[in-house]
Amino acid sequence: MNYFELYKIPVSFYPDLTVIKKQFYVLSRQYHPDFFGAADEAQKNESLELIAQVNKAFKIFQDADAIIQYILSLHNLIEVEEKYQLAPDFLMEVMDLNEQVMELDHQNSAVKNSIQSSLNHLKASIYEPVKSIMANYKESNFSEKELLQVKDYYYKKKYLDRIEEEIN
Repeated sequence: MNYFELYKIPVSFYPDLTVIKKQFYVLSRQYHPDFFGAADEAQKNESLELIAQVNKAFKIFQDADAIIQYILSLHNLIEVEEKYQLAPDFLMEVMDLNEQVMELDHQNSAVKNSIQSSLNHLKASIYEPVKSIMANYKESNFSEKELLQVKDYYYKKKYLDRIEEEIN
């Protein structure tokens, strides 16, 4: 059972956080180990495993990048610690941003704002090709090719997020 099934919600890159929160409380009450005090050892262990899944799923559902990674992993399209190869033209743009960040004098807010603006523009440009795919995703309607586009976006976004952390 995947986390979406556990929470009884459709697989989505943008799950409804209100529904998730409600389901979290329902599932927490349903599987909390305190309610299995009189149960046999097998039932206690099962409740511990289920509450761990409920908590892990809730944590993933709170993080947009983790949701992308999780959905891609459901389709066996991403691996832990994968060395994903990004396009050379993207890497050149990012290298330029990295150089600007390395030379950044954090006292100069105009330069910092300019770099942030460039970063925001680049983030928007990598999101645009997958925006529709992610917004309209239904498991039965999408191809591996489209999910691989989301994977490419995911790795590019992670790269840009690291640069943004350096700026801030």
